[in-house]
Amino acid sequence: MKKTGYYSSGEFARMADVTLRTIRYYDKQGILKPTFVNESGARFYTDEDFARLQQILLLKYLGFSLEDIKEMTIDDTNYHFMLNSMNLQLRLIRDRIEQMQLVEKAIVDTTEALQNKHLLDWSKMLHLIHLTSMEKSLKNQYQNASNISARINLHTLYSSNQEGWFPWIFRQCSLRSGMRVLEIGCGDGTLWTNSIDALPQDIHIILSDLSEGMLRDTRRAIGSDDPRFTFQAFDCHHIPFPEESFDLVIAGHLLFYCEDIPAVCTEVKRVLKPDGTFLCSTYGKQHMIEINQLVQAFDERIVLSAEKLYDRFGRENGASLLSSYFSSVNWISYEDSLSIPDAEPLIAYVLSCHGNQNQYLLDHYKEFRTFVKKHTAKGFHITKDAGVFLCQKE
Repeated sequence: MKKTGYYSSGEFARMADVTLRTIRYYDKQGILKPTFVNESGARFYTDEDFARLQQILLLKYLGFSLEDIKEMTIDDTNYHFMLNSMNLQLRLIRDRIEQMQLVEKAIVDTTEALQNKHLLDWSKMLHLIHLTSMEKSLKNQYQNASNISARINLHTLYSSNQEGWFPWIFRQCSLRSGMRVLEIGCGDGTLWTNSIDALPQDIHIILSDLSEGMLRDTRRAIGSDDPRFTFQAFDCHHIPFPEESFDLVIAGHLLFYCEDIPAVCTEVKRVLKPDGTFLCSTYGKQHMIEINQLVQAFDERIVLSAEKLYDRFGRENGASLLSSYFSSVNWISYEDSLSIPDAEPLIAYVLSCHGNQNQYLLDHYKEFRTFVKKHTAKGFHITKDAGVFLCQKE
């Protein structure tokens, strides 16, 4: 018997204007499973499944493989996460439009060179080859942006500290008129977009990231016409600025990802002015520990991070690492915790992590969802153990 609010496979296919064979294939591939299967094996779908199908069809239209799409989509039943998903898809569309415009210009330039000089400009050809092989970087950018947004959303929606992490970090920066500021690993620029109206007009801020895609997103969010901001992609192991260039250098949750932390600290010290400040955030061993315990209770093979990042650079060992480069090092804790009322944001967070969780969860998503719902039925408390080191150069 059909349940209210559910569509049969045939109805679902007709409403979505795809073939029943397509729906069955997505089911078989584990990309779009039905929400309900009755005793006789009939499959039924919901409006939430339409949202997931919309993601799949758009990503397929943009040229991603079904294997890529399986990794890039999750169920977004919560309003906030559906909105987040749509914004990410819009960002990906804009990226692809920009890419195709660059490809168009490269083809026109190469064609004109052939017509006018009757010679092939190999530098233009190499540029064209590079542009037409950007799909993998676009996929990675989409995944990175989605993962960052999932993590930020969890904290934004459910933190007990109402000030919020990024406004708190902004306050620790103690920005003044005339300052020169460098942020290394700026990500999507949330630190600045949240507080842009509070910035002095005569401040100069350089935002850097290893990812050109992240910088492109940040430039869009801030606006390329704001004279206070400059955007530049580089590796923070080699900061391309002269000595004593900046009053403040910021590294938000970055150092524990760096291959050579001493090299980065050396570079930061070099580009800081005398009495300049290095602000770097990290977390301690108890940070979000309840999430690790939850996923390990579901499957003990799951590790949400390939390594314990706080062992590389955390609250417990950060001062000893930094004190070799800076005259004073002070830790300031961000007092906070999370109280999660339902499963969806917690699941999105888990899937966004850097570990092996997708290897074990994507094919068992519904079981994991049921498991998390059971454990969040009365609310789910999460410990936060994060903050910043404020370091002064002599």
